Order: sequence, then structure tokens, then C-alpha cells
Amino acid sequence: MSFLSYDPWSPEFVADPYPALARLRDERPVFFDEPTGQWVVTRHADVDALLRDRRLGRSYLHVATHEEFGRVAEPEFLRPFWDLIRSGMLDVEPPTHTRLRRLVSKAFTARRVEGLRPMVRSLAEELVGALVAKGGGDLLAEVAEPLPVNVIAEMLGVPREDRHLLRPWSADICGMFELNPSEEAQRTAARAAVEFSDYLRVLARERRAHPTDDLISALAQVVDEGDRLTEDELIGTCVLLLNAGHEATVNATGNGWWSLFRNPGELERLRADHSLVPTAAEELMRYDTPAPMFERWVLEDVEVAGVTIPRGAEVALHFAAANRDPSVFADPDRLDLSRDPNPHITFGLGIHYCLGAPLARVELTESYGAILRAAPALALVEEPRWKPGYVLRGLEALHVRV
Repeated sequence: MSFLSYDPWSPEFVADPYPALARLRDERPVFFDEPTGQWVVTRHADVDALLRDRRLGRSYLHVATHEEFGRVAEPEFLRPFWDLIRSGMLDVEPPTHTRLRRLVSKAFTARRVEGLRPMVRSLAEELVGALVAKGGGDLLAEVAEPLPVNVIAEMLGVPREDRHLLRPWSADICGMFELNPSEEAQRTAARAAVEFSDYLRVLARERRAHPTDDLISALAQVVDEGDRLTEDELIGTCVLLLNAGHEATVNATGNGWWSLFRNPGELERLRADHSLVPTAAEELMRYDTPAPMFERWVLEDVEVAGVTIPRGAEVALHFAAANRDPSVFADPDRLDLSRDPNPHITFGLGIHYCLGAPLARVELTESYGAILRAAPALALVEEPRWKPGYVLRGLEALHVRV
């Protein structure tokens, strides 16, 4: 049985994990959880240190086989999924990760991201305007979901007529990142990986031959000291940018507004002073973290808070717990939209720090700003329900009226 009500499959835990995480942080900041088979780590200092520690990795396959790590080999039907994921940089380690990140960073520049701001603002205003014209609706389905998927599609250069395909593919692939996904979820992810890869392969070949002003063309043209992305690496990178930059941003928007509705004093403060939007976006990501847990594999024995975690173990690093650690954040369970400094670790740390963090910040600030301007009296219609997943934690819907 899990310790101190720690149960990431429980609807009650998913709805409000913070009391259980606080008890863990105070009483057993590092412990082995039998049901998940993971070592659970909750303190900010420990999570921070382990994210930077090269004795842990997103993968172990660069140093050992599945069998050497005491793991069962992946089923053959999942090969398309893992081939796609390991072609990007998320689930690989140096030197492959270093090479991929260097190449992708040459195309995914801060200047390119900031240049998207007018487009993001225009799209956010268009989506919010449609919601206002109807008098309300589901903020997630009508604003939070279409905004990031259209932004990344525009950035990549996916034709408008094909963009409806991206959200289902992304959701199906991300289902594999939950704890112990069912066989049905695994097969769904594998099928989506094949369809998404086939689509992007055709598009990438077109853009390599006839480049335009988009990220796929830029990635196809990147060359560094004679090195360039392979076709599989380009496809894996595009899928990573969509999945990582889309699912978490949708959750951040929904979780953020639900937090504001539960803290009406802070919501009124934000409505009265829109200059708070940048710090508010950071605080809302800290207060209710959209991707509350990331996993790492232990490549060499490591000691954490006096506990030795052995090689071959899997570690669950709880960003949500770290983001409410009172040793780092004053009054951490209070939403403070002007909190500064705010050293939350929502985007990770170390070599796997989120490459899309600048884009997420642009999307969130423009989304909040558009809603505050166009719907200053936005109100909640009914209390939302949480989706069952914890690793990517978000609401099923957020029904509002204007």
C-alpha cells in the first residue's frame, strides 16, 4: 500500500495531490512506492539536484540493455512508438542528446519564438472573441486547446487543412507517458506514432526540396560542422515540439483559470492590473503544476537525503511537491500573482530543461491577456472534473460564461 495516501491512480489524489505530497515532503521525502515501483522524491532541493545529476537519465539504453536493468523488453507492436520518441531528444542522453539539442536550437531560436507573439495574440483574440460572442462555453475546448496546437502548427508549417489531425495524434501518443498505460493505450499510441510519422515524412521531404519560412524547413536546412538532422530525427523533433508544447500548455491554461476561480481575491487583483500577467503566469504554473511528475532512471547508485537509490531504479521527481516546498517558497499554498522571485521548476532543469519554455510563456501570457481584455467578468458555470491521468494532469473541461 502506498505511504501517506500517495496514490497517483486515485481520482481523489489527482484532484488534489498537495496534502499528500506535503506530508511526504515533511515525513518521508524519499521512499520506495511498491504499487508504482518507483522511488518518490518530493523536496525542492532534492528534485533540483537530481534533475542536474548525470547519474540519472531519461533513458538507460545508452549504458545497458533492458535485461541488464531488470526490465522486460518492449513488445514488438510498440516499436513504431519508441522509434519515433527516441528519434527526438526527450528520451535520449548525451552524446546523442547534446548533438540533437545543438542542431534544433539553431532553428528553434528565441528570436523566432518572440517573432510569433503578434500571431499568438491575434489567434488568442480570435478564439476568445468567438467564445464571448456565444456568451460562454468550454474554455478548454474553445481556447486552451486550439491555441497551442495552431501556434505550433503555424510554426512548423503544417497546412491549415491538416491541423485537425494533430490534437488526436498528440493526445494518443501522450497516453503512453502515464503510469502503467493499458495495452489498449499502448496500441493506440503506436498507431498514432505510425500515422503521425508517415504524415510528417511526406511534409519534411517537400520542405527539404522546397523550403519555405517555417520550422520544418529550417530544421531540414540546419547544418553544423557538416552534421545535420536525419529525416527520422527531424520527424521525432517535430512530434516532441507538438506533444511537449501542446499538452502541458493546455493543462497550464485550464489549471490556471481553475486556480483563479478558487482564489477570487487574486482574480480581481489581476483584472484590475493586467501588468501582473507575466508574474501571474509563472505563479499559476507553480501553484498547480500542469506536468507534476517526471521520471528518471538511476544509471549509478545515488544517495538522496541519506537514502541510497540503487542503479536500475526508476525515480519519480515530483515537480508539484517541489513547487510548494516551504523552504523555498514563502506561504507556498497561497496563490500570490506578484510572487517574485519564483524559482519554480515547472519546465525542468539541467540538460533536459524544456526547449519550448519561451514559447509556452508567450502562449500563456497572450492567452490570459486576451481573456482578461475581452471577458473581464468571466465566471465559472460548474466545478470541473479532472482527467484520470496524473503525469499530465488537467481538467476534462472548464465551462464558463461571459
